[in-house]
Order: sequence, then structure tokens, then C-alpha cells
Amino acid sequence: MTKPHDPIPGVAAALASVRGAYAAQLEIPMATPTIALLTAGGLAPCLSSAVGGLIERYTDLYPQAKIIGYLGGYKGLLQGKSIEVTPEVRANAHILHKHGGSPIGNSRVKLTNVADCVKRGLVKEGELPLEVAARQLTKDGVTILHTIGGDDTNTTAADLAAYLAKNNYKLTVVGLPKTIDNDVFPIKQSLGAWTAAEEGAKYFANIVYEQSANPRMLIVHEVMGRNCGWLTAATAKAYRDRLAHLPVLPGFNLDRAHLDVDAVYIPEMVVDLKAEAARLKAEMDRKDCINIFVSEGACVPQIVAEMESRGESVPKDAFGHYKLDAVNVGQWFAKQFSKELGCEKTMVQKSGYFSRAAPANVDDLRLIQAMTTLAVDCGLRGEAGVIGHDEDRGGVLRAIEFPRIKGGKPFNTEQAWFDELLKGIGQPRGTVQAVAH
Repeated sequence: MTKPHDPIPGVAAALASVRGAYAAQLEIPMATPTIALLTAGGLAPCLSSAVGGLIERYTDLYPQAKIIGYLGGYKGLLQGKSIEVTPEVRANAHILHKHGGSPIGNSRVKLTNVADCVKRGLVKEGELPLEVAARQLTKDGVTILHTIGGDDTNTTAADLAAYLAKNNYKLTVVGLPKTIDNDVFPIKQSLGAWTAAEEGAKYFANIVYEQSANPRMLIVHEVMGRNCGWLTAATAKAYRDRLAHLPVLPGFNLDRAHLDVDAVYIPEMVVDLKAEAARLKAEMDRKDCINIFVSEGACVPQIVAEMESRGESVPKDAFGHYKLDAVNVGQWFAKQFSKELGCEKTMVQKSGYFSRAAPANVDDLRLIQAMTTLAVDCGLRGEAGVIGHDEDRGGVLRAIEFPRIKGGKPFNTEQAWFDELLKGIGQPRGTVQAVAH
């Protein structure tokens, strides 16, 4: 990763010359920009590093530029709460690459959901959140805003950019795609997803030994992924890749089959519960344990329908999503299979918070560096959009136009590696189904 330049005597003039040539090349003004950073939505193993990468890049090019971070995402923007990047922070921004979470904090706020913003005390009755946010950006003199988040964060940024343009306020908004679900159209790979899969595999590498704590043990590993099964599938693959290199001792009942994955259930495939119960029952009889990986979004419509038929109300968030903690998919699957498999003990474990709060791994650090470098370049030349490898434009890394950004991209179950995963665990391929977003 790039590091900030030290203020060595005699070098400053040379750097200023380089910056001037760079500005001319990009056709940008030499006027010092004011940059704001904002992270929002759920955590992902990239936020801290992405913030650090942006600070480093701007320090390389414009060490005198003012940089602020809004605290708590759009909530902080509405409340006017921010923190300035000091010379000390610039000099030590590389530290952020070693941390998970976000140093400037997150929140889930939709600026076009006026009622929710009023209810939460973020704006007063009669105020428009977009107008309040615009006033704050104007007050802070921000010329470039970097949003780091998923489709909700970046579509909210698009709403804000459109409002500002309509009201003749010059601001360039450049987003970075953060989501461990890897489900943003038309972006090939979102930041943090690779790390989340690796961390989920590490998590289960310990949990799996609970199979030895009780006879006829069922372990359900619930993985994050509201509308997309990519993370669940990628986590299962990463886990099995690790397992393949782990020595075992089958002659003393330490069999690889005891530690293997027996089923992977994702939103994009129909789950035939009756057929799967019969298949898994045979496996339970053979090896005395079953390990299931399930996406938190698998079978959600079916579960919600069951809950509502019982008169239960399922709460939603500001974006209209069902709150998955209330749906509790892992527990539902455990209940479906526990009796059918003759389980003596059932355990449900969720790796989501463990995975999403991790520092970025090597693969994500490389992707973060490429994206933050381009994000700064686009910000300086006034090119708005969300940075990503554009699947509709030959996979080129570019600033993708905001109107083309949307969530709900399904996992492609036809990929060879997923087919190999299912064959490796002996699971029949389920019928592909569309997932509502």
C-alpha cells in the first residue's frame, strides 16, 4: 500500500511540480479541494482500510487539502458531526489497514425516508433530510464526497448528488462498493467479500469440533447474505479448501467426513426439505453428525409467511428490509431437520459479526488500493460514480454511473467452482429461483 510522503527538505518542491503535472494531465484545477469521507450500512472488512487508502492517496497528491470524516455515516452528516484529518492522522493512515470496522462509524439512514429520519430525531418535522444534508455539506465547504457502502449507501448518495445538482451546488460524489454479500449490479467484486468468506471459514474451523461433544449432532452455520448466496457458497468453499490440507487420523475415529460440509442452502436455489431430510438422515446414520451452511436469506419468504400466519409481526428497517434477526433462518432450518434426523443435540452458530468486523486480507487490500486510487483520481477530475469492475463494460475498473447501481444481484449458481462444491458434498443441485429484493 502507498504511504504518505515525509516532509523531507528539498523534496516538497519536486512533489509540488509532480502534482501540478498530474493536475494538468487530469484537467483538474489546482484549487485545493475539501474532501469528506463517509462510511455507512453494515460493517465489512474493508472500511477502515478504504478510509486509510483515500487519506494516503490525497496526502500524496494534495497534502494541504482539508479532509473530514462524518461520524456515524449519514446520521453524522445530518447532525453536522465530523472529525478532521490532522497531520498526525495523515502520517499514520497506514495503521488503518490493520484494523476492521470503521474509524468514523456507520449507521443505516435513508435520506429519502423522511418519516424515519424525523422519528429518529435526525431532522425536525417539516425538514427534508436531503436539504439538511446539502446545507451541512455547503457549510463545511465540501467539494468531493466519498461514500463507502453497499447499494443502499450508494443509491442514497445518488439521491443526494441529484438533489445537489438540481440546486446548483457543485459537489462530486464518488462511492466505493462495500458489501460482504457481493451483490451489487454491475460490480464484479465488492470490497470486503473475499475477507468475509475467509474469516467465516476460520470461524467454522473451530465450531466444527462441537460435533464430537454429543452423539447425533447437527451444526447449522448461518452465514450473512440477505438476497445473495455468494458469501455462503464462498465460505463453504474456503472452509473445504482449508480442510483438504488438514491431516486427519481416521484409524482413531478422526475422520475427514466428520469435519466436512454436508449441505449448502442459499436463496437462489429451491430447498426440497423432504428430500434433503432423507439424504441427511442417511449421512447422520453413517457418521453420527451433520454440518450445514445456510445463508441468512434462504427461505425467508416462506418463514415470514409462516410467522405472519401465526399473527406475528416481522419488523423492517429504514430501507424496507425484514430484520433477519427476527426471522432467524438458522433456527428455522435446525427445527426442520432436528426431528427428521433424530438429532440428540442441535447447535446454531452465526459467523456474520465475526466475519464482517475483520481487517481486510491480502486480496482485499490489493482491491482496495486499486479502487481508492481511482476514486481519488475521479474525485479530482469531477467524475462521479461508484468505483468497480463494470461487468457490463468488459470488467474494466471505472466510475460506474449512479443510476446503474442497484442491489440484489444474485449469485451465479452455474459457476464451475460451485458445481464442484455441491458434487464434493454429495448435494443435488436445487432448482434455480429468482430472489425478490
